[in-house]
Amino acid sequence: MVSEDPSAHDRLTLDSIFDTGVPPSRRLGGGGRRRSPGRSLKSRPSVSDLAFRAIAGVGGSLVLVLEILIGAFLAYSAWPALHKAGWSFLTTQSWNAEGGAFGIAAVVVGTALIGLVAVVVAVPLALGTSLYISEYAPKPVQRLLIGLLDLMAAVPSVVFGLWGSYLLQWRILPVSRWINDWFYWVPLFQVDGIQRSNPLTSLDVYSASTFIAGIVVGLMITPIIGSIMREAFGQAPAGEREGAYALGSTRWAMIRAVVLPFGRGAMIGGTMLGLGRALGETMAVLLIISPVYHIQPHILQSGTSSVSSLIALEFSESDHFGISALMAAGLALFAITLLVNLLAAQIVARSRSGAASD
Repeated sequence: MVSEDPSAHDRLTLDSIFDTGVPPSRRLGGGGRRRSPGRSLKSRPSVSDLAFRAIAGVGGSLVLVLEILIGAFLAYSAWPALHKAGWSFLTTQSWNAEGGAFGIAAVVVGTALIGLVAVVVAVPLALGTSLYISEYAPKPVQRLLIGLLDLMAAVPSVVFGLWGSYLLQWRILPVSRWINDWFYWVPLFQVDGIQRSNPLTSLDVYSASTFIAGIVVGLMITPIIGSIMREAFGQAPAGEREGAYALGSTRWAMIRAVVLPFGRGAMIGGTMLGLGRALGETMAVLLIISPVYHIQPHILQSGTSSVSSLIALEFSESDHFGISALMAAGLALFAITLLVNLLAAQIVARSRSGAASD
């Protein structure tokens, strides 16, 4: 009985299956045999890809060039004022460019406080609105609310300013007095020169304050922050949502475990974008506040100022040197907003949406 060689049988079977007409001496895998040329994995970009890449590169470069030109223009225009004021420009509270005593200490503090109040008001409203639209609202109501939210983001700031100055301000003064009566021990909520819990105290001491301006600006930036959050929440992975439900999670538990971690970067980025918008707001603040050029740390007390409102208020009445001083203030605001955006980019890069979900 002749025994078959299993390896020879396997070679015959493979040769019969993969018989391509190529001589055995040129087939792949043999010792000393030539390999067939491999397929190139490099793809040749199409004309449309090249055009898109060129347009995107030009657009990105143009934005960078414009920012550099704006900064250079502000620095060049502000140089006479900065050269005369020196470092005192950062520490002086008063603003008297014609008299030579001017600085941005007071207006920078006012700008920061208005932005802080605006963010505290806007973020909870934007978060609740975006979560309701993306997770709870029925489809017809969802489409309607998305349109209304985007429409509110397009309302001019002067409209918010008029509404806040003539309607909201006089209806929210009792709230300011209540906060002062109960939280007077917090330095931000103190009001100088009044007797607490006295019903005869005039409410005018609470008008034109940082608190009211911050509320109006906060309502103005809420649609911007809410739109960014809503877009991110709506893109949370459906598989992770269904997995959370399959494990017995309630809707709120699913939101905490999947939606909020996925949208963390958008929440931070939207908040910082809204803060940058609040820091540069002009007309809404100018129509509400009573300008004062000294540091006003009490947000409920009448009187405050901001860099943008200072520029809008003083520009038409300033001489050549006064305009140079205002350009210096604008340069400071430009640097602050640029710093805020760079900080936001770093925070978003460390907590990018969808990078991790608990």
